[in-house]
Amino acid sequence: MTEHPAPRAAPPGRHEETALVLRDLAWTVHRRGLYPPGRPGLPVTELAVLTLVREHPGLSVGEVTRRLGLQQPNTSAAVRTLVERGLVRREAGTVDRRVTLLHPTDAAQAEHEALAEVWAGPVRDALRALDPEQAAAIAAAADALRALEQHIRTDTGPA
Repeated sequence: MTEHPAPRAAPPGRHEETALVLRDLAWTVHRRGLYPPGRPGLPVTELAVLTLVREHPGLSVGEVTRRLGLQQPNTSAAVRTLVERGLVRREAGTVDRRVTLLHPTDAAQAEHEALAEVWAGPVRDALRALDPEQAAAIAAAADALRALEQHIRTDTGPA
């Protein structure tokens, strides 16, 4: 049986540097992909609400507000606009008909796929332009980056 060495902790300061690089990368991708030329974009709040409703169909407006840390009027305005654009539909709750549940429409899936392509395209192009070793290192880190993204997404913040 081959023994693998224990993973080493990142050297002091590397976590900070990595966090800053990831922040800069996220901001650059966000700026370049949010409003592509010739395509009207969704404001950030509406995009966040739509993403959450796509990932968790059947949430109430209150639950969307809580999960995203928004003010209730901002969530309601975003939902109203998404409904008007045909991206979200409202349904009365089955247990409590007074509660409105939110569901994505087929148009929401099409919007998601279009935005995913707009955002991922420049990243794919940049990966192709990198030195092969750099591109391989980033590809090898994909699982770890996904785990980091999931941890950050589900973190509810300080208690």
